[in-house]
Amino acid sequence: MPHQNREKMVAISTKAPLVVDLDGTLTPTDTLLESVIQVLKHSPLNVLRMPFWLMRGRAGFKEAIAAHAGISGEHLPYRACLLDYLREEKRKGRIIVLATAAHHSIARNVAGHLGLFDKVLATQAGRNLKGKAKLQAIREQVGPCFVYAGDSKADIPIWQAAEAAVLVDVAWNTAQAVRRHVPIEREFPGASGGLGVWLRALRVHQWLKNLLLFVPLLTAFSFLDLGKMATMAVAFLAFSLAASATYMVNDLWDLESDRAHPRKRLRPFASGRLPILKGLVVAAGALLLALVLAWSVSNAFLLMLVLYLVLTSAYSWVLKEYVLIDVLMLSLLYTLRILAGSVAIGTATSSWLLAFSVFMFLSLALVKRCAELVTLEGNGKAATRGRDYRVSDLAVLWPLGGGAALSAVVVFGLFISAPETQGRYGTPQMLWLVALGLIYWLARLWVKTSRGEMHDDPVIYALKDHGSRMTVCAMVAIMLGAHFLVLGTYP
Repeated sequence: MPHQNREKMVAISTKAPLVVDLDGTLTPTDTLLESVIQVLKHSPLNVLRMPFWLMRGRAGFKEAIAAHAGISGEHLPYRACLLDYLREEKRKGRIIVLATAAHHSIARNVAGHLGLFDKVLATQAGRNLKGKAKLQAIREQVGPCFVYAGDSKADIPIWQAAEAAVLVDVAWNTAQAVRRHVPIEREFPGASGGLGVWLRALRVHQWLKNLLLFVPLLTAFSFLDLGKMATMAVAFLAFSLAASATYMVNDLWDLESDRAHPRKRLRPFASGRLPILKGLVVAAGALLLALVLAWSVSNAFLLMLVLYLVLTSAYSWVLKEYVLIDVLMLSLLYTLRILAGSVAIGTATSSWLLAFSVFMFLSLALVKRCAELVTLEGNGKAATRGRDYRVSDLAVLWPLGGGAALSAVVVFGLFISAPETQGRYGTPQMLWLVALGLIYWLARLWVKTSRGEMHDDPVIYALKDHGSRMTVCAMVAIMLGAHFLVLGTYP
């Protein structure tokens, strides 16, 4: 097409109504998949009904899903650059139309929230508005002269019938096919979904929590046994991959509540930077690999990993919505990691260690909840979304968290005086220095929380905080010294 003719067609096209797709275009997410997740979240038994809904055809399936779920236009992620363009065109007096294969209830919610569209075309009454069916509806309701903004290969028939095309996060080969038939009015590249974004979704930084698996190896002073170290490395990878799979599923489960959170709304799935379907595939692959690695360690360790998955799923889907039960479950999940480490290397875990870990991680879990509530209080909000916590609960949570921290220190003090400790350590009295370190470190975390300086996860904060790193390293060094050094005889 000659350059002057192309410029002329683009100039004409800017006067034509602009028809905009929803899923993948105006919003980077898939509202149907999000609706399915909402339906399953409302009642997991709905999975048994879905095959019957599918028998009604695509439009019937969407109708059934919409009857059990409601997508709010307020919390959906939108492509800011495209929205700015649409608002500018609207100010110029251009007609803007929303045309989507999503159910009409979702389309109406989006249109009502944005206040941009002169007309809404969507799936309803047994008519699935996708591909050629969407094109027919556009011709009926808008006319033969229009510009279409879309994102996928399925939109090619509509682009070919349009005066011009607006390409939004379109694959290179699809974009080339469109360019051969119509002029391009505007192009909007998609956000990068590279390796860094996937690592964030997998929450690789959270793998550090699984270093708790090595605690039995440390307390048994078997860290020089290369065979056990190799076993623990495989066990660590298995738990980490399983945790990543559950994190991804949990993020998909909590899309709506995450989008209402000041920081969690930036997570890869909540922000729409990663597609939901690919996330499910990656999570399934990570989980399968984790189970295979766990089985290679031992059948008993595989059972521990399955127990962890059951408990963490119960936490993510049900228990985290109940006040205090969620923090108790978190403390048990941390303690379970220590037990799993014992099973992996065939070492017994002392009751002292288990009691200490329960109180310690209960305190850290309460730090996390208090940090969230302090942030909400600073933003003028009264309660969390998706969890049964209120800012007023801080009056109870502060002393409860401090009490759990001191209980952990008391248990550690009793451990120092236990006969088995006296016989196992060369200089057990040195462990009182560790007790002082625990008091300082835990108190420091609570002070930072009260100041609003705490990260959502206290473990991650501790790893980034210089004072915490120095204190923890000093405590580990003192424990090793207390075991190997014999400094004198004490009465």
